[in-house]
Amino acid sequence: MVLEATMIVVDNSESSRNGDYVPSRWEAQTDAANLVFHSKTQANPESSVGLMSMGGSGPEVLTTLTTNPGKILDGLHRTKIGGQSHLYTGIMIASLALKHRQNKSQRQRIIVFTCSPLSDSSSTLTKLAKKMKKNNTSVDIVAFGDLSDDNIAKLQAFNEAVKGGEGSHLEIVPPGPNLLSDSIVASPILAGEGGAAPTNGGGAGGAEGGDNFEFGIDPSVDPELALALRMSLEEDRARQERERKAQEESEGKTALDSVPEGSESQPLLDGNGEPSGSASGSASTEVRRPEGEQKKDKDHDDKMGGPGPQDDRMNTD
Repeated sequence: MVLEATMIVVDNSESSRNGDYVPSRWEAQTDAANLVFHSKTQANPESSVGLMSMGGSGPEVLTTLTTNPGKILDGLHRTKIGGQSHLYTGIMIASLALKHRQNKSQRQRIIVFTCSPLSDSSSTLTKLAKKMKKNNTSVDIVAFGDLSDDNIAKLQAFNEAVKGGEGSHLEIVPPGPNLLSDSIVASPILAGEGGAAPTNGGGAGGAEGGDNFEFGIDPSVDPELALALRMSLEEDRARQERERKAQEESEGKTALDSVPEGSESQPLLDGNGEPSGSASGSASTEVRRPEGEQKKDKDHDDKMGGPGPQDDRMNTD
């Protein structure tokens, strides 16, 4: 992306009170200036943007070159409406502010909003344009509000003289229901040096253009939407990772250790399917008693005259 130092010049003259642009000429400028700041800084984080006004008693630098959006908003909030615009002096002061940029590798650009009658002559503006071109400073002009033939002729003469290899554009925005910022987004001022405006509608051109950007959205067109989509994607990935780890931990806790085979000294069932502890066999089921108890029982049978083996045979006969 192009590394730039951009000065935004807003028209805070008495003409900016008019409400022919939604919601008014001044508020339309503030919205567009905020959009320009975000577009430039999103395109290259090292780009810087400054702000100045050219109405009132004279041009005033509201914010020097910065990457902090809060300073731009503060400068717009402090601006008072009144007086008439000073286009020539405003562009000269903006050029001087760009010369004091810290990063000399930044390209110089001035974006001017004008909505009031121009008091400067066409020849004076043409000389100024040639000077800006010599200093390698691009000047983009957004003309709206007072679009008289005299104003447009002066601005066109300035634009023809300032055009160079780095590109300077003149955007004329007539009154209408659309926001001023929407017209700037579709203009070559924010669409790139090639002058190819982004396609907002459908069709093959829009589909092909959307494939070149993440989520199919050009961050310079709608930086807030692109940032919201990127944050949503990162949050969804983090959520999926947490769920995966939780599932792995739960599976690890419920898994039981397997019991090795042959750990029991005696099987639960014998060969006949009977419990191994039942009285199914004389040898296997005989109760083993101590030898002392067995001897006592034998002596007791002899004293009592219990039947011996021979008596058992006679009884059976």
